[in-house]
Amino acid sequence: MTSSSSTDTNGSKNYFVNFNQDSTSLAVGGKFGYKLFSLGSVEHLEQIYSNANGDSRIVERLFSSSLVAMVSLAAPRKLKVCHFKKGSEICNYSYSNTILAVKLNRARVVVCLEESLYIHNIRDMKVLHTIRDTPPNPKGLCALSSNSENCYLGYPGSSSVGEVQIFDAMNLNAKIMIHAHDSPLAALAFTPNGLKIATASEKGTVIRVFSVTDGTKLFEFRRGVKRCVSISCLSFSMCGQFLACSSNTETVHIFKLEEPRDSPKKSAEESSWMNYFSTYLPTQVTDVFTQGRAFATAYLPIGGVKNVISIVYIKDGLRLLVATEDGVFYIYNFDSNEGGDLQLYKTYQLDDCGSDQADATPKAADSDKPIAGLLGSYAGIVKGNPSGRMSGTESEKLREMAQATEAPPPDGFHLTDDQEYPPLTQNSDLD
Repeated sequence: MTSSSSTDTNGSKNYFVNFNQDSTSLAVGGKFGYKLFSLGSVEHLEQIYSNANGDSRIVERLFSSSLVAMVSLAAPRKLKVCHFKKGSEICNYSYSNTILAVKLNRARVVVCLEESLYIHNIRDMKVLHTIRDTPPNPKGLCALSSNSENCYLGYPGSSSVGEVQIFDAMNLNAKIMIHAHDSPLAALAFTPNGLKIATASEKGTVIRVFSVTDGTKLFEFRRGVKRCVSISCLSFSMCGQFLACSSNTETVHIFKLEEPRDSPKKSAEESSWMNYFSTYLPTQVTDVFTQGRAFATAYLPIGGVKNVISIVYIKDGLRLLVATEDGVFYIYNFDSNEGGDLQLYKTYQLDDCGSDQADATPKAADSDKPIAGLLGSYAGIVKGNPSGRMSGTESEKLREMAQATEAPPPDGFHLTDDQEYPPLTQNSDLD
């Protein structure tokens, strides 16, 4: 659920916009720095944090914790992990190439470069594994399950066809390769439980949902027939029952995942009709009749702007949230029983929000630098231990390195607790 751009096109302000894993907050980054907004109300958009120290091109918050991973335009190869409430930098890592995407869950941090992926342990930020020589992935397309028990990573397995590689980020081994589309992949998204993955190709007409365990195709939805589009985002609702899809058009489609096993059996007349078409028409044509159509649709006031979407319960209702890279945030009411055309409920200009809350917003003085008073005890954990140059290519070598330094608490760091977070690591270079 991420959108970013580094070039100015069609007058776009080119903000980075991104929902956290459970869509309880929205991150907005740009030349001004970054802001975090709470999504607990539809009546107002509450700014919970603002950082004006430098530009931000990637901002990823871990659920509702104070942990934020960020990448700046000035240093696109450096990942900073910060504790925003304390205004402190926990650690930073430099990579050999530009960081294209960063994904978090409660167990892992995944850093995506164009031809490699780094998997960190979130509790101490050590590199556990590196996936090298991946097919060229200039858009940084990848997805990480938010469920750390089913901790799967998905990324393109080919640059010429729509293959998705499923990797077990917990046990650090490749799981399955799924041939999802004939065209290269354009978007990926896991269900909240991590057991299904949705895919879309650059052609942009069909969205498919597969089982992560065996690669079985479970659902197939048709976004449209008339034209090909550029899919910008796929997103499952937290209940896993709905899948939203946005593109470079003004339309957002929502599909309902209804298990075929629960649907009534086709009548003899229906079966005979479908068999007739299957016999005399090409497969591509009969596929159109069997693909699911949108259960609900939202129409944006303007098209052609990249955006991220989410379906969540806020207060007493289900909502579709849309944040665009030109800094506009839309809230639509969504009737999960009726579907149909969604009603636009609220519109916010993200660059205007929070300006009147400046005094109430927690501020971080010199947030790019560790605050000694706050980090003293944690700096002591690694005091005297060299930061070293970590290659991350071999798990055995990493385990030896881990044994040479002081280990984190046996139950890990409680990242939702402001008093505990990973120890400070100084300027580690990864190649």
